[in-house]
Amino acid sequence: MFADYSMAELMSIFAMQGFAGLTLFSVFVLMALGLAIIFGQMGVINMAHGEFMILGAYVTYLTSNIFAEYAQNLFSIYFFVAMILAFVATFLLGALVEWGMIRFLYKRPLDTLLATWGLSLILQQIYRSVFGAREVGVTLPDWLMGSVALTDSIEIPINGLFVMGLTVLISIAVFIMMFRSRWGGQVRAVVQNRTMAGAVGINTEKVDRITFALGCGIAGVAGSAFTMIGSTGPTSGQLYIVDTFLVVVFGGASSLLGTIASAFTISQAQSSMEFFLSGSMAKVLTLLVVVGILMLRPQGLFALKIRR
Repeated sequence: MFADYSMAELMSIFAMQGFAGLTLFSVFVLMALGLAIIFGQMGVINMAHGEFMILGAYVTYLTSNIFAEYAQNLFSIYFFVAMILAFVATFLLGALVEWGMIRFLYKRPLDTLLATWGLSLILQQIYRSVFGAREVGVTLPDWLMGSVALTDSIEIPINGLFVMGLTVLISIAVFIMMFRSRWGGQVRAVVQNRTMAGAVGINTEKVDRITFALGCGIAGVAGSAFTMIGSTGPTSGQLYIVDTFLVVVFGGASSLLGTIASAFTISQAQSSMEFFLSGSMAKVLTLLVVVGILMLRPQGLFALKIRR
């Protein structure tokens, strides 16, 4: 597999695939952060998480078209507006779904799996009816086009750098919210002992709703980032949901640090192997390695320590 390449060529290939993997890592992290909050903190298996991401992508697509048609002089900043709108749209939909369905299914993870799987099919059909079955793409502002040349053979896409910077900012914001804010303390209190949290005056239903909605909102921002690396279709979210669950479980369902470390490991492994093997074979090998590690360490890379 490596015999046909010189050492210099292999170094360039791994460097280029490494930067390509960082872009995939960014999307994985944004998706997995939302899912880790929902699954790790609430125990809800949200199979519609990919459809929330695609809603964010479609909001970005609509925003791009509106700015191109009616505000061309402001087109260079439309992506920032699109990310905000994507977050708001998916946050509100997430709050509605939690109020109308999820709150009746807590402590029943298999029921949440089936219910959210049905929701994902409904959302896919809505997207197909509204936007059509064909995939659509967005037009990026000029400042997100092009690449930065590190060497003669290694170039980094500017939009990839932007997505990575966005991922860092959101990861820091989520960490601050979960571990340095009053709301984060309430979330962790509800996770560890819901009855006691309610007894000391925490509104557990409100915490659940905001937590679920926040996880969906982050998925919407991931959808905005997704438009930079792929086209958007009604079923595009299903291509990422399995990998996202794999990232969350491998990293440790209740660990944000584990989620980031797991996303980096899996994205880099897939990106590097896809150059030398087929995409499906790269996924198979990655899955086999992760399953093997989980057999030895079922709690994931990082486990949340709770005094019992």
